Amino acid sequence: MMHLLRSLPRCKPAGVLLATALLLSVPLCATGFAAPRIKSPPNTAEQDYYKILTYTIPPGVVLEAGALEWLPDGKLAVSTRRGEIYLIEDALNEDPSKATFKLYASGLHEVLGLAQKDGWLYCVQRCEVTRMKDTDGDGRADIFETVNDDWGINGNYHEYAFGSKFDRHGDLWVALCLTGSFTSESKYRGWCMRITPDGKMIPTCSGLRSPGGMGMDSKGEMFFTDNQGPWNGACCLKHLKPGSFQGHPDGNKWYSLTDAIGPRPLDPVTGSRIAIEAKRIPQFVPPAVLYPYKMMGQSASGFATDVSGGKFGPFSDQLFTGDQTYSTLMRTSLEEVNGVYQGACYPFREGFGSGNLPVLQAPDGSLIVGGTNRGWGARGNKPFALERLVWTGKTPFEVKEMKAKPDGFELTFTEPVDPATAGNVTSYAMRTFCYIFQKEYGSPEVDFTTPVIEEALVSADAKSVHLKVKGLVEGHVHDLKFDGVRSEAGAPLLHPQAYYTLNQIPKK
Repeated sequence: MMHLLRSLPRCKPAGVLLATALLLSVPLCATGFAAPRIKSPPNTAEQDYYKILTYTIPPGVVLEAGALEWLPDGKLAVSTRRGEIYLIEDALNEDPSKATFKLYASGLHEVLGLAQKDGWLYCVQRCEVTRMKDTDGDGRADIFETVNDDWGINGNYHEYAFGSKFDRHGDLWVALCLTGSFTSESKYRGWCMRITPDGKMIPTCSGLRSPGGMGMDSKGEMFFTDNQGPWNGACCLKHLKPGSFQGHPDGNKWYSLTDAIGPRPLDPVTGSRIAIEAKRIPQFVPPAVLYPYKMMGQSASGFATDVSGGKFGPFSDQLFTGDQTYSTLMRTSLEEVNGVYQGACYPFREGFGSGNLPVLQAPDGSLIVGGTNRGWGARGNKPFALERLVWTGKTPFEVKEMKAKPDGFELTFTEPVDPATAGNVTSYAMRTFCYIFQKEYGSPEVDFTTPVIEEALVSADAKSVHLKVKGLVEGHVHDLKFDGVRSEAGAPLLHPQAYYTLNQIPKK
């Protein structure tokens, strides 16, 4: 789970000044919880395939990055949690120390969303969507306009607002965190809104808890990351299907203000399971991908979809999701099965300088990653950082994608496999588990099962393996280890593990 300490610039409505607070959230521990995972040694081989370049931040600039955006003139816009926006020139130089920073705007309120359109730079603050531009050419914004401020804010430290890029209809999506991360004390807290091109706010989804980032997949569908806590046993990626309920019921009181997405859904039953409640509550959309807590991270944050057409390596159309606590990027593949999104997550890259928050793909395919550790500790020991992740051109031996089949899973690989090891069922191990769906904070892993891998069928081109599995369980995370698989050249996998969230078993 992620709690970000609020910042203190002015914000509409005027006169709101928040009290200083530093809240370090502690995960609930109780008898029966899985033992804490011990941090493994760094995977130093990752840098052979994806290298981290670190920008030199000018003295006196506190660049606790909240959002990122590329501008038509090639500059990189970076907002900060202190309410500033900087423009970075020469951001794609092979030597990141050559990049130059210039202040573009200040006096905003914890900007966690940036998007550009028609010469305007749009930002999502806690309290409103604002657009701005520089009309006199001096490099500083001089016109600021309120686009929409129809949601509530009461000064609570946790009432963040995350913004998307513009969707195919020209709408900007805004995800509103709950009050204090548990309840909804201000209008529409715990909801997702769309802001239309003419500034109208359309309630779109309810049931959000603590978003850490939002964005689109390669098909233009909107997703957000939600963080562990009440009604969230673990961090996860959720599909923002219009009209959906995302799982946390406290914000459902605001259905009394709108009929935009239909009637109020039933409240979930505490102590139940996600799969059970998804069948009982028609509006409830289960998480597309669960990020197992402490196995994959603790604070899922922003993500970027690789739409570079191969400039970032062999993972086209996949999502790269930050984790603020672990200072990592995770890799996520998605598929739609029986009308429901689901998929797998995989370790990808560790070793970032601070707690990763926003992630943006650059025009050359590399990823820009912003970091901050204020309000919640991070493995990266810097208070803030701005970094660029670049593919070296070497292809790692990885499971490229794990997809569900009616009788098991299909694994595709980035390189041809050795048929002897990949076709041996002893090269694999699988267990499944789920989380308690409850109003209490978090959850242990529960309801463990051990499916039997009956066959491992290697394709003719040796690029995929069909695992026939007895004992698939809908609603469970399928934790698959494949330590025994080797490449055609005899190399082990860079990351020999994947976690697949099986919401639906394919019918054929």
